Amino acid sequence: MKKIIIVMTIMLTTAFANAQGSEKAKSLLDEVYNKVQSYDNIFVDFKFDLKNTEAGINQETRGDVTLAGNKYMFNYLGSQQIFDGNKVYTIVPENEEVTIEDKSDDENAMTPSKMLTFYKEGHNYAWDILQDVQGRKIQYVKLTPIDSDTEIKSRLLGIDMGTKHIYKLIETGKNGTKTTITVNSFKTDQTLSKTLFTFDEAKYKNEDYFILRN
Repeated sequence: MKKIIIVMTIMLTTAFANAQGSEKAKSLLDEVYNKVQSYDNIFVDFKFDLKNTEAGINQETRGDVTLAGNKYMFNYLGSQQIFDGNKVYTIVPENEEVTIEDKSDDENAMTPSKMLTFYKEGHNYAWDILQDVQGRKIQYVKLTPIDSDTEIKSRLLGIDMGTKHIYKLIETGKNGTKTTITVNSFKTDQTLSKTLFTFDEAKYKNEDYFILRN
């Protein structure tokens, strides 16, 4: 009987600690989300690492994204993607090609416009490790997708506790692929051109780009 009581006590203590950690993590993410929402626009320069040891994949590149509301301009792997609030324009200079398509209806898709807010829904939260990165305190929160059918096993979101900005995202897939996004520069409320999120179709037609509409 005594052993049963001890086991039950341990289980209840663990459950209580987990619940506290979950609430603590959610509170921090709410704070990060509210701060992101308070800015008129955000510019992020980042490093992107993709690794899968079993498949022999090890890629590293850089990119940047400018966000304003649900609009964005995304530069990555030599291509540019613009979302003006209605259409997505993907410009690939190497192929002299432009693809124009409607915004994806997949609410689970990780789009540039969601990269700083994706954690708000669809995950269970757990308080994780605290790291010191060149004097910056980076608190990690573990995100586990609620949808068991997703290809994502877990995500670790590193938050700079001084600024409450996202510093790092480490995503682990069920197939063993690990994707790491590290923020090099995070700027807010910049002066943006009024045409930054406007696609000039005539310009690309004049340059003989092939324009594909999906």
